[in-house]
Amino acid sequence: MMMVMQPEGLGAREGRFAGGGGGGEYMEQEEDWDRDLLLDPAWEKQQRKTFTAWCNSHLRKAGTQIENIEEDFRNGLKLMLLLEVISGERLPRPDKGKMRFHKIANVNKALDFIASKGVKLVSIGAEEIVDGNLKMTLGMIWTIILRFAIQDISVEETSAKEGLLLWCQRKTAPYRNVNVQNFHTSWKDGLALCALIHRHRPDLIDYAKLRKDDPIGNLNTAFEVAEKYLDIPKMLDAEDIVNTPKPDEKAIMTYVSCFYHAFAGAEQAETAANRICKVLAVNQENEKLMEEYEKLASELLEWIRRTVPWLENRVGEPSMSAMQRKLEDFRDYRRLHKPPRVQEKCQLEINFNTLQTKLRLSHRPAFMPSEGKLVSDIANAWRGLEQVEKGYEDWLLSEIRRLQRLQHLAEKFRQKASLHEAWTRGKEEMLSQRDYDSASLQEVRALLRRHEAFESDLAAHQDRVEHIAALAQELNELDYHEAASVNSRCQAICDQWDNLGTLTQKRRDALERMEKLLETIDQLQLEFARRAAPFNNWLDGAVEDLQDVWLVHSVEETQVRKLVPSRDQTLQEELARQQVNERLRRQFAAQANAIGPWIQAKVEEVGRLAAGLAGSLEEQMAGLRQQEQNIINYKTNIDRLEGDHQLLQESLVFDNKHTVYSMEHIRVGWEQLLTSIARTINEVENQVLTRDAKGLSQEQLNEFRASFNHFDRGEVEFARIMTMVDPNAAGVVTFQAFIDFMTRETAETDTTEQVVASFKILAGDKNYITPEELRRELPAEQAEYCIRRMVPYKGSGAPAGALDYVAFSSALYGESDL
Repeated sequence: MMMVMQPEGLGAREGRFAGGGGGGEYMEQEEDWDRDLLLDPAWEKQQRKTFTAWCNSHLRKAGTQIENIEEDFRNGLKLMLLLEVISGERLPRPDKGKMRFHKIANVNKALDFIASKGVKLVSIGAEEIVDGNLKMTLGMIWTIILRFAIQDISVEETSAKEGLLLWCQRKTAPYRNVNVQNFHTSWKDGLALCALIHRHRPDLIDYAKLRKDDPIGNLNTAFEVAEKYLDIPKMLDAEDIVNTPKPDEKAIMTYVSCFYHAFAGAEQAETAANRICKVLAVNQENEKLMEEYEKLASELLEWIRRTVPWLENRVGEPSMSAMQRKLEDFRDYRRLHKPPRVQEKCQLEINFNTLQTKLRLSHRPAFMPSEGKLVSDIANAWRGLEQVEKGYEDWLLSEIRRLQRLQHLAEKFRQKASLHEAWTRGKEEMLSQRDYDSASLQEVRALLRRHEAFESDLAAHQDRVEHIAALAQELNELDYHEAASVNSRCQAICDQWDNLGTLTQKRRDALERMEKLLETIDQLQLEFARRAAPFNNWLDGAVEDLQDVWLVHSVEETQVRKLVPSRDQTLQEELARQQVNERLRRQFAAQANAIGPWIQAKVEEVGRLAAGLAGSLEEQMAGLRQQEQNIINYKTNIDRLEGDHQLLQESLVFDNKHTVYSMEHIRVGWEQLLTSIARTINEVENQVLTRDAKGLSQEQLNEFRASFNHFDRGEVEFARIMTMVDPNAAGVVTFQAFIDFMTRETAETDTTEQVVASFKILAGDKNYITPEELRRELPAEQAEYCIRRMVPYKGSGAPAGALDYVAFSSALYGESDL
């Protein structure tokens, strides 16, 4: 690239030197030349002294020097020699003659060499140099200084003047009273020069003792130390700089550039250290992500390990209240404990994908988690968890239904047993009475009629006793927790029933015997009765009256009349309860029928977004973040539905004909939606990482997206390509993997060789490095990181404790087993 230079204050109005290319930033505007056609006397003095000293700092290597800059270059010989020294190249043989045309020829050879280095000199003739034109000579020397001392300075993304200025700013930033903003006034107090020296050689200057109000002293200190210890000749006068409102920029730049080159070795070491720190920072960040993955994976797997046995435990509780507490615990698990774990699982997958992307972009080997902690291992464990979880909920509901049935049967058993026991109360005593011993024939016959009525009633109760026994049998078959007491009570009822049957038969037999006996007596008294008719008539009337009163047996009828209103109240209460349940069903269904389709539509929408993202990555990210926020805001609807679901379960309602969406369907869909949007966002984040690392433009990304969407699976090389974009043979190719494939050679990253070369610089060209050298050259954290991980150097001639930086560098990129 051609380069044109125009020194400040030099040249005629039309511009004897024109600037362009790498040094174009030093060109002065044409209007500046109009205002200042002549070189400022103070600047001319500074430039003459500085440029002369600068030339001599190089010419002395060839055993010569100049005294007068405009005179000593007139024959071109020392000019050609200067260029050979600073470039390290040979120029054409000079003309030895002393005639003017010989001098012009030599100067032209020098100017031609300068032009060959990319500097275009416009409208300058060798004659002006030969004639000793000071302005032209100073301009030419400045052009040489720019090209060979300043142009190649590079700091980060800046070069030449800006690079040198940035270097000065970085080096002097920690120092008080120093604020380098330019190459003139920022250097007047001498503190910036002293700070530059102290930064690299703190042993040469006690910076703490310097005073801002002593610029002459500071400048002379810097000049003397630089000349004595750094081999930088004195190129400026302290008084000239202090007494000039604005010192000459070119003189200051020339002098300061000597410090840059004097500390080139230190700069090289710093560059090497910066490269190493950058590489180590990448590795440390990746290792941190790996440790976080391992920790999160371990915690998640441990939680699954603890949770699965709880869900696999199918030992029921004896009471409905205890089982409802289990259901409440499960509800807390699904609503409070599991959702954070769902997010952790999703975050784990996102972290894993992000880490692998970063490793690929930095040419590091893929991360392989510890055994049993692969993403697939966690996915398998999660599937196992959800499988037992579903079975557990089914079991819970089944068990609650069983207990509900048991509770109903037990209550029915207790009710019928109580009614039966109430009916039998006093019956054994009644059947054991010997009231017939003193009864008359009519009384015995009345007793027989009553006994026959009792036997009919007893026969009618046979079905009730059998029903009670059947209920007890069903309670036993359903493992009722109080089956023992039920069995005991049922056995007592059955034993009593058998006893009642025996007593009934005995009483019948006794009554029938008594009836026969009394009939015989009645025959014997018949005669007497005929004679005592009036009395007998009276007696029969009395007996008949007594019999009417005795035969009124209406206790059961009275009980039935009492039970009818009670039964009606129970039915009314059950009707009210079922009406409430129906309202709960409809309330749940109304919400579920809105939430279910919304979730499904969002899942499909996110899927379409993932497949057809448009716009810049930042626009895509903003859109996805907005979608994510909309989804998160919808969570209140899920929470309300959970509340309604809880009311249904507390009411023991497990069926709902008004909706096809169960709470479990909604939960699974919601988790799928959250995971889907998070994964899509992570895909874009990884594309941003890839774009920034590989310097891709939005247009290139759009082209890649179009190619990816129309990826031709029928191509001949499809199988070969698939091995690269789908190495795990999962049958799925992500857009991220496709970008990696399309740009696999474009990323500019550090290599093992570069890191080894950087360590070699820090080690002073040795094949090993010591802990002391690492601590001296690297920040404390990075130094200790290296010391902990570097293996001892096994070569010969190394001191104790020497470390192998070559093996360490290879390990950083996965090229060894360290």
